[in-house]
Amino acid sequence: MKSVRPAPAVWPGRPYPRGATWDGEGVNFALFSEGAERVELCLYDGVGLREWHRVEMRERTDFVWHCYLPQARPGLLYGYRVYGPYRPEEGLRFNPNKVLLDPYAKSVAGRIRWCDALFGYTIGDPKEDLSFDPRDSAPFVPKARVLETAFSWGDDRRPQVPWNESVIYELNVRGFTMSNGLLPERLRGTYAGLSHLSVIEYLKRLGVTTVELMPVHAFIDDRRLMNIGLRNFWGYNTLGYFAPEGRYSASGRIQEFKTMVKALHSAGIELVIDVVYNHTCEGNHLGPTLSLRGIDNETYYRLDPSAPRYYTDYTGCGNTVNLPNPHALQLVMDSLRYWVEDMHVDGFRFDLAPALAREAGGGESWSSFFDVIRQDPVLNRVNLIAEPWDIGLDGYQVGNFPVGWAEWNDRYRDGMRAYWKGDGGVIGEFARRLTGSSDLYGRAGRRPHASINYITSHDGFTLRDLVSYNERHNEANGQDGSDGHDHNLSWNCGVEGPTDDPAVLALRARQQRNFLATLLLSHGVPMLLAGDEVGRTQQGNNNAYCQDNEISWLDWNVDEDGERLFAFARRLIALRRRHPVFRRRDFFQGRPLHGGDLKDVLWLRPDGQEMSEEEWAHSNARSLAVYLSGAGLHDVDAWGRPLKDDDFLMLFNAHHEQMSFTLPQLDGAPWRCVFDTATFDEREAVLGAGAFDSGASIGENFDVGATQLGERYELSGRALALMTRPAAPA
Repeated sequence: MKSVRPAPAVWPGRPYPRGATWDGEGVNFALFSEGAERVELCLYDGVGLREWHRVEMRERTDFVWHCYLPQARPGLLYGYRVYGPYRPEEGLRFNPNKVLLDPYAKSVAGRIRWCDALFGYTIGDPKEDLSFDPRDSAPFVPKARVLETAFSWGDDRRPQVPWNESVIYELNVRGFTMSNGLLPERLRGTYAGLSHLSVIEYLKRLGVTTVELMPVHAFIDDRRLMNIGLRNFWGYNTLGYFAPEGRYSASGRIQEFKTMVKALHSAGIELVIDVVYNHTCEGNHLGPTLSLRGIDNETYYRLDPSAPRYYTDYTGCGNTVNLPNPHALQLVMDSLRYWVEDMHVDGFRFDLAPALAREAGGGESWSSFFDVIRQDPVLNRVNLIAEPWDIGLDGYQVGNFPVGWAEWNDRYRDGMRAYWKGDGGVIGEFARRLTGSSDLYGRAGRRPHASINYITSHDGFTLRDLVSYNERHNEANGQDGSDGHDHNLSWNCGVEGPTDDPAVLALRARQQRNFLATLLLSHGVPMLLAGDEVGRTQQGNNNAYCQDNEISWLDWNVDEDGERLFAFARRLIALRRRHPVFRRRDFFQGRPLHGGDLKDVLWLRPDGQEMSEEEWAHSNARSLAVYLSGAGLHDVDAWGRPLKDDDFLMLFNAHHEQMSFTLPQLDGAPWRCVFDTATFDEREAVLGAGAFDSGASIGENFDVGATQLGERYELSGRALALMTRPAAPA
């Protein structure tokens, strides 16, 4: 190919660090490929469409191909062509006609343009992927960009929120701000939008401590979705593990992401990112050749040992990254360290985490990946959250992750949904989840904060839809409504979907309050789905992964019902923050305190008597009370003094009829009602201009002016009430 520019000078370079590294004078390029016979570095013009030079990388050290271009500068676009055998039946899929993205690319320019040339084989050939496609993919693939990583972090400090004080808020960068009228239009749906003062103030007013972003690693839109006018909205389709996703950037510069992190940190808010190291966007044996597949398929993917043409799929996405291989593991570890050290993120939520820890033999061992993380001086100090399941054999591993890891607890989600739905026989499960799931985490040194408690997440119904729909309504996804799961444990309160019936609407509002109160008063770490605090709906879609539109975007034009729900959620978070009894660092002991007669926790029937072992198994039991002793925290304050709190009594009634509760008469002050989910709308008015207005004036706590109670309390059907009093003497 004839160059229109002078050929660049080429020096040998170094095998480390991997990727393209600007050192102030030139750029070092390093790419690992054990099976390659030859590697070319391809240089492109400013928009990435025209190749102006190829550099043959003649230096190879320990299977790392490398060179140094002394005249190269940040902003240079590049890709690789990797030569080697094309024998798919042996797991070898080298095809130099396909331009490949550097796995270590810290910035990605351009987007994929779907066409048949992106595939290493000829689509339509009777031999399928055993055929070889000679077409050049260069005009259709994104290119890596050499990056200048310098950024003035100033005095940026990690908030380092203790686990037991954390309140996580899961959001999608684009969906959270796309409809926010307070933002300039160009900032909506971007990192810059998320760091806007009005958005930061909203998060602070709500009271969350930790923002968990859905995937922000560079990802692509599936061809099938593009063909029917949809997009990959969630982002679980990773192309590169180092580069922030470009569609979320208003400026196209990596500094925008760093500015967002710095702004959140300045507000005392942590940032956790959802990472997808279990698979990539290249799919199964019939997927495109975009990066790892063409660089070294055998190294980076788990292949079927008996038929290496095919991939071992523990993820349901066509492939599984081969972390038992040290070079694939190094890629993941380097990525994790980069996001902590260079991007200042505070932790990670690992999608399908068991797929990362599987040893070469299968699911019988889960240790090596954890060992590597545990010994790493950078990573063992950040928040580590597992999605503790994949689709492989023994893939459900809730409760089995080691010390130092927290887990999404779907047992909590399902237990709470079943209880408030009114199912019988679940009261024991409800009680275990409410008090931190000690049966799952109370061993090997783990604590209640190992349980990430949630009612809803991005995957499934929103909170409002959970109380408005019995069935999924996913027709907009283009799969005849058959996608998504049907185990929702939801209840529509008598009418499917939208209604004007005031009784149904009142019941739905109360059920949302029940769920929020249960979540934020449970032991463990609560996680809210963005928008649940204002009643966001996805119109019954429980799998909105491809809906980059109003179905998935948070509507910032909140009505009065949404304002009331926001007020309730905000006060709950403030209540949790004020009272350590709701964020214990240790599990309840269930025994008398300090030699006295009163236990740290009491489970009571509505008649005020302690629950017996037999009564936990009653299928018709739907009502109970739990007493939490403020004197039984087994903890100390910042000065080393024993920590104490008020006593609390929670009354739960999932039955449809009113229940009369006898309040325990203990020595000391009488009980006062903090809130009742059945009467909140009548007793509480939303003050000020609204939840999204920085001038909104909403009381910080419920328990101001609470009225004194007698010996009994009448609790409406499907309601929760919280009582308090100064701690009883030990």
